[in-house]
Amino acid sequence: MDELQAAFLSVKLPHLERWNHARRVAAARYDRLLRGLRVAHPAPAEDERHVYHVYAVRVRDRDAVRGRMAPAIATNAHYPIPVHLQPAFADLGYRRGDFPIAEAFCDETLSLPMFPGIGDDQIDVVCRRLGEAIQQTLIIAGEAA
Repeated sequence: MDELQAAFLSVKLPHLERWNHARRVAAARYDRLLRGLRVAHPAPAEDERHVYHVYAVRVRDRDAVRGRMAPAIATNAHYPIPVHLQPAFADLGYRRGDFPIAEAFCDETLSLPMFPGIGDDQIDVVCRRLGEAIQQTLIIAGEAA
């Protein structure tokens, strides 16, 4: 780390606990609003505190859902390539299909907007749009609930 990065971090560090708390509050709202949707979302153990740097959900046909949310809602596909398929591990000889659970997580994980200042109304819109995108995707796939 250079001196400039250290200076920025020394200014930000006193705010870290407050920012982490704000993310936990936002995640709790996401948790409440996403109940009943066809998504899986993080559930930390009772004795752990998640900081929710990313609020990721698992959805079938992630890319279609993501496309239906854009451009109104900025989402991301963090970590889209499982470790065993990363170029750095190519010499190990693993192929797609060798670790299907890891591959499914990478294929289905969608990161929703998450930052310390996200407001309740913003989370409400994200969840509503996510629900609509999932429903549209299911209808197109012939699986409407």
